[in-house]
Amino acid sequence: MTNIWQEREKAFENEYIYRTEKEKIEQMKKEAREQMIRELCRNRCPKCGDQIEAMTFRGVPLDKCPGCGGVWLGPNDLQILSSKDHRTWFDMWFRGEED
Repeated sequence: MTNIWQEREKAFENEYIYRTEKEKIEQMKKEAREQMIRELCRNRCPKCGDQIEAMTFRGVPLDKCPGCGGVWLGPNDLQILSSKDHRTWFDMWFRGEED
C-alpha cells in the first residue's frame, strides 16, 4: 500500500515539474519573439515600414520617414521647438526648408 502512495506522490511531483518547465519554456519563447520583433522593427516607420532617417531641424534631432513623411520627436523636443520663434520654424517646416 505504501508503494501506491509513493507512486502517486511521485506522479504529482512529475506533473508539477512538467507544468512549471512548460510555462518557463513558453515564457522564454514569448520573450524571444518580442525581442525579434523589436529588432526587426528598429528604425522602421510604424505606419509604412520604411527606414526612418535621422535629421536635425533648428538644432533639434528628429526622425523622419521619407515614405509617408511621418516625424517623431523625443520627449522634450516639442518643448524645445515651441520655445524658439514658432512663426519661423513652423513656416520653414511646412515649406520643407531645413536648417
